[in-house]
Amino acid sequence: MSGLRATSRFRQLLAAPQILQMPCCHDGLSARILEQAGFEAIAAAGYGLSGSLLGAPDIGLLSASEMLQAYGRICQAVAIPVFVDLDTGFGDVNNVIRAVREAERAGAAALFIEDQTYPKRCGHMAGKQVVPVEEFLPKLQAALWARQDPDLVITARTDAAGVLGLDEALRRARLYAAAGADLVFVEALESEAAMRAANQLLAELGTPSMANLIEGGRTPLLTAEALQEMGYAVVAHPCGSVFTAAQALQDWAQHLRQHGTSAGFEGRMLDFERYALLVGLDTIRARQAGFSGPASHHQ
Repeated sequence: MSGLRATSRFRQLLAAPQILQMPCCHDGLSARILEQAGFEAIAAAGYGLSGSLLGAPDIGLLSASEMLQAYGRICQAVAIPVFVDLDTGFGDVNNVIRAVREAERAGAAALFIEDQTYPKRCGHMAGKQVVPVEEFLPKLQAALWARQDPDLVITARTDAAGVLGLDEALRRARLYAAAGADLVFVEALESEAAMRAANQLLAELGTPSMANLIEGGRTPLLTAEALQEMGYAVVAHPCGSVFTAAQALQDWAQHLRQHGTSAGFEGRMLDFERYALLVGLDTIRARQAGFSGPASHHQ
């Protein structure tokens, strides 16, 4: 990251003309895999963490502490910026302040809070609800006030489109941008026309816009190039990691149950040596060896 703090690097990526393609991990291992694949930033969010930690859907079951501890482990696993999900801020403005500061301490480069009711649910699920703007704006203002690092990117997400309609979602996007959000995320837009409307509004306000694409979700699965042409600065892929891991584990489990052995499945999995390389065992062993010599060697 050229010596830059993760927050400063994320701001560089956000301001760059090229759209930032940002897949979500669901644990430290998936974070390392995404980093090694060459992505310049990754995200971590409630959907993957709920599946990974609880084997449960994203319906607000994870506590703030569980999410923040997971973010800390993920941030320690990689050297690239990590964008994190703070749900609704876990309470009132005081909870938001604490959550933002804990996310900073965990190493997050960017975060978002949303205007759903609590407990929230995945933005692409039916039955979600949003709070009045007058309830969310103080939380956004508290998040902006709470950050210690001025480069920490604070993102405002609105889920109003699927609940109250596109016009209300755009009204909220305008208010959140005016309140000082660094990035605005209009969730679960269902057509290219709606996506273009959101980007046109935010471009007029000079605020970057974020897309969120879920396989089987409500928003069209457009290419990064198409999204960039629409005006998006960032696109998140929140579920692909955990969906892929779940499919791979299902396939291996079925093979093992059927055949009584992993033999015949090796081409679809890492072996012992390749996995050790993935998780950096060689680097750890080399470091360990460096501490085993005479004291003068380390001076």
